[in-house]
Amino acid sequence: MGQSRIVRIATTSAAIAASALVSACGGGGGASTPPPPPTQVSPPPPPASQGPTWTQNVFEPASTFKDQCQSPRSGTDIEGNTFPDQAGSLIEEKLWLRSWTEETYLWNDEVVDQDPNGFATAQAYFDVLKTNAVEPSGEDRDDFHFSELTTDFLIRRNSFGNPGYGAEFAIIRGGPPRDIRVAYTEPNSPASTPISGVVPLPRGARILEINGQDIVNGFNTQAQLPALNELLFPSTSGENRTFLVQDVDGTQRSFTITTADITEKPVLTTQVISTGGGTVGYIAFNTFSPFASQEEIILAMRDMQIAGVDDLVLDLRYNGGGLLAVAAQTAYMIAGSSRTAGNDFERFIYNDDAGNLNPIDGTPNDPFPFFNTVLNFGVPLTTNQLSFGQFLPDLDLNRVYILSTGGTCSASEAVINGLRGIDVEVVLIGDTTCGKPYGFVPQDNCGRTYYTIQFQGANNKDFAAYADGFVPNNSSAVFGVKIPGCVVADDFTKALGDPTEALLAAALNYRLNGTCPANTVAPKTLVASKSGPDAAGPALETSAYYLRDVRDLRRPN
Repeated sequence: MGQSRIVRIATTSAAIAASALVSACGGGGGASTPPPPPTQVSPPPPPASQGPTWTQNVFEPASTFKDQCQSPRSGTDIEGNTFPDQAGSLIEEKLWLRSWTEETYLWNDEVVDQDPNGFATAQAYFDVLKTNAVEPSGEDRDDFHFSELTTDFLIRRNSFGNPGYGAEFAIIRGGPPRDIRVAYTEPNSPASTPISGVVPLPRGARILEINGQDIVNGFNTQAQLPALNELLFPSTSGENRTFLVQDVDGTQRSFTITTADITEKPVLTTQVISTGGGTVGYIAFNTFSPFASQEEIILAMRDMQIAGVDDLVLDLRYNGGGLLAVAAQTAYMIAGSSRTAGNDFERFIYNDDAGNLNPIDGTPNDPFPFFNTVLNFGVPLTTNQLSFGQFLPDLDLNRVYILSTGGTCSASEAVINGLRGIDVEVVLIGDTTCGKPYGFVPQDNCGRTYYTIQFQGANNKDFAAYADGFVPNNSSAVFGVKIPGCVVADDFTKALGDPTEALLAAALNYRLNGTCPANTVAPKTLVASKSGPDAAGPALETSAYYLRDVRDLRRPN
């Protein structure tokens, strides 16, 4: 990088001044000359701070500052791990972020080294520890830099509940007049449990009011947006909220539901569809995290194998990513053993200082294979239908149809890229994916989990250049990687898995005759996912709350 790495802690010692009394003896007259008055000695200055200081472009090892916390935690986390925190200071928290970024960030040579003392919090300092470069399309190179409370991260990773309604919202228009629809609901949640025989928040319902507050035209200043976010993404369970919604047929309804702790279901629904040209499997797969996601996608793929499907439609339109290992399993189950044997699912490109090592942990830079067994992430399986080390089902397909939107991100895109790397045809139906060939290992320090881009993922053919997303071939988009498929707008009028829903119908039609629907334009739709009270973000106009769009490099045990 052209910058020296010097281990240095700058300290000063107080200088102690010594003075001497000087006497002089005179001759003659028998009289002595009186001595001069004693020299006045100033008290020594107070000792300088012995704490670490910042020197521009001089970086101490991140391990020097790790877990040195201004407010150390005590006890254990929800996984039973003892907190590693030690008594420290805010400057040590910030200097850890600085050195950790220098050591592991993919674009570490593009980060301006700013004095951490100029930032009030570690989080504020972290926000600037990133590149300011843009892609040729004008998009920020790093649009995925964020942090969250570690408690929220652990809750999500372990499938514990988080406050909410159980509804995923699609933001079709974020600014007044807003158009916010229900994308889907979690099973057995307040949003999906019928009231007087009617599902409160069915797919496609438009949110008009919550607790009498105008969601469509209200909240017009930046200062009001946190209140809007709290209405859409409640931070407390057990609260009653009254909704006014408009269903897809134009009917307006009012009802009251109670917020609850919601556990996300990775595989929302599956279907086996009989067509004139054979049997087609459909899987709506909404996240590669938490750990339980591997169980649900394996069981869904096993059902497809038992049904003997001839083709598969994998619905990733709302899947923002997650565990890369589960993505590697998913790709294996689609392609099968013969196509994946001896090939890499994903190879990792780290910063220029890393050499042949993974800078995160110092281990060799080994690629991810197409994992073909049930993996042990250090937590028990929740079903007795699977066991660690068990071989995965195998559909042995040379083609897959993937349904996509701008919310199809990270580990979802790794599936697309990984399959293309072994010449499995991927047909993309929907809209351009989010464009994130990057990933990281989430890192806790002092109660906050930080996500900084640490690697770029390449497939078995070393292709990694899709920062502007994968694009259906009939799109007019100038940027992005075009692959076979069709641009189709998300259809909120039909349930996911309904063969007449626009994206699924287009996939079934393309499978039979290779043609796309006419005159279809897919508007940009953001999928708003709330993972905890600290995650809501500042503005609906610009924030998609993609707290799941991670490509988590965590390796199984």
